[in-house]
Amino acid sequence: MMVEVGSIYTTPGAQEALETAEQTADEFILRHANGDWGELGTATWRDRELREGFRIFSAYTLSTGVKLCIFTEDDRSVTAVYLPEETLQVCSPTSTWRR
Repeated sequence: MMVEVGSIYTTPGAQEALETAEQTADEFILRHANGDWGELGTATWRDRELREGFRIFSAYTLSTGVKLCIFTEDDRSVTAVYLPEETLQVCSPTSTWRR
């Protein structure tokens, strides 16, 4: 894997969207961890940037047309799977979901 993903957190909204699409978070987390950032196309990042100091973001479209986002924290301790409308809930420095 190109990116260590740490602990994985899937929001209830993302889980519901995945279930409706009859897909799993695992297939998208695997793509994310292996450098396929889907619709964001950040594949030009250098190895050092992937290993340290930067959050890694991905975006994919489920079979139902719903957008799914993934990010891995800069310290690689946690990866979140969420819907775009949940971005503030998940990506804010004051988020409580990972405490």
